[in-house]
Amino acid sequence: MKALVYHGPGQQSWEEKSKPVIKEPTDVIVKINKTTICGTDLHIMKGDVPTVTDGRTLGHEGVGIVDETGNGVLNFKKGDHVLISCITSCGKCEYCRKGMYSHCVNGGWILGNIIDGTQAEYVRIPHADNSLYHIPAGSDEEALVMLSDILPTGFECGVLNGKVEPGSSVAIIGSGPIGLAALLTAQFYSPAQIIMIDMDENRLHFAQEFGATEIININKDDAVKKVMSLTNNTGVDTAIEAVGVPSSFELCESVVAPGGCIANIGVHGRSVDLHLETLWSRNITITTRLVDTVTTPMLFKTVLSNKLNASKLITHRFKLNDILHAYKTFGNAAKEKALKVILEAE
Repeated sequence: MKALVYHGPGQQSWEEKSKPVIKEPTDVIVKINKTTICGTDLHIMKGDVPTVTDGRTLGHEGVGIVDETGNGVLNFKKGDHVLISCITSCGKCEYCRKGMYSHCVNGGWILGNIIDGTQAEYVRIPHADNSLYHIPAGSDEEALVMLSDILPTGFECGVLNGKVEPGSSVAIIGSGPIGLAALLTAQFYSPAQIIMIDMDENRLHFAQEFGATEIININKDDAVKKVMSLTNNTGVDTAIEAVGVPSSFELCESVVAPGGCIANIGVHGRSVDLHLETLWSRNITITTRLVDTVTTPMLFKTVLSNKLNASKLITHRFKLNDILHAYKTFGNAAKEKALKVILEAE
């Protein structure tokens, strides 16, 4: 089969690789129909995720058809149409029993990280009964790809951890796919203000279309002054970091109101200054999280019922064997006006 293989920072290729095989009775082999590229994959390509080693097939999102099952799989059979979760969970360990699937001792975020992932023609899914979802006939596959990662990530790590409430004020730093997923799902709770902050005018335009009440281009405005002017000089109740660079986290520290919450989503490859000299007395909560996908079943229902239009996050479509072009497009999002890309197998 063909797969997108990582060979160190800045090095990747679309190459021949052995088709995955069943290793454990709870494994399933899925033939990929559609997959995508995540901002985390770009962090991997920068060398920000040292657990990803030379020879790894990247990708942790997708939908497909079950090609083969281990004899311990109970809920899926050959030919089933499935959604792949970015998080693999055994459902039995101490962390899984707490709903912290991201810290499963036999799983977690392993796809495209410590085992081969979904940017390939076939992928092996461990603990399939707990890590796949049945897709009803006639569903929009492209929209459901957004449920593999970005929608539960934006919702759990940003909205839920950030304690977004009716009438509250929210600033989301980063108007990329994850930030926009947080924007879409924050609206479940009817905050009074959702301020999107970015340097990409096109992505800010999307944010306004998706429900942002205000937008701030940090190349044109002093973001801190602008947020303060929009919030009666108090700051926001929730500041969501959705980029993964020091400057965006420090911006969250500068705009959060007393008693507020900073919810980190971004993948950070470098250390960030924590300004306790200004935050120590302000009753600030800082949260971090790797998505657990505990909300995927609920989000699945909202997408299927068209209460959440996930497909509008998709701007570009490619054939799977054109994935190197897709990476260039996604990596040059401002120039290409790209949000999420869909990669479709032949």
